[in-house]
Amino acid sequence: MRTLAVTGGIGSGKSYVVRMFAALGVPVYDADARTKGLYASDPGLLSELKTLIGDAVVRDGVLDRQYMASRIFADKELLSRVEAAVFPRVLHDFRRWKEACEIARCGDGVSSGFVIMESAIYLEKPALAGTADRVLTVICPLETRVRRVMLRSAMTRKQVLERMANQCDDAVRTALSDFTIISDFEHPLLPQVWEAYSRMNSLTI
Repeated sequence: MRTLAVTGGIGSGKSYVVRMFAALGVPVYDADARTKGLYASDPGLLSELKTLIGDAVVRDGVLDRQYMASRIFADKELLSRVEAAVFPRVLHDFRRWKEACEIARCGDGVSSGFVIMESAIYLEKPALAGTADRVLTVICPLETRVRRVMLRSAMTRKQVLERMANQCDDAVRTALSDFTIISDFEHPLLPQVWEAYSRMNSLTI
């Protein structure tokens, strides 16, 4: 089975597009959610994070993600060391998950010829490079993205723009991608999703 990485900036509509693929029978690996799961299920990872960041990063056996974020985003070297501890475990988890999907497909439990890795940072992190056979980026005009994020969160416009400034630019993502889906309420989504879905399935033949 092939792998399609689906990425996009905050408010781009990436998660909605991924749900459309899921409705077509494509298994989806949510990298962010699975990473949070590893924080809760991998004692070795917690131990390594305590060594890197300090004992305060774990409270009552649970990772304090807010504290970790406050430390790593203020220290790029520490961020790199934390990512070096986390990413190999995420990739191992993804490979095991994909193997399970392949077994299910052999038993006709999965209809799609490919799986999706959903990751907002796929194109920004060299450790993830090469995991996917193809990359799809979801893009959207800036103002629409800002409105979407403000409607679903307590973030101010300034906070949303600051978050966007720390993310990869859409032009860069698009240049590095095999597919681009425009999620702006003007370009119908289903035909765009269907085209990428069909092309990905044709790769497995």
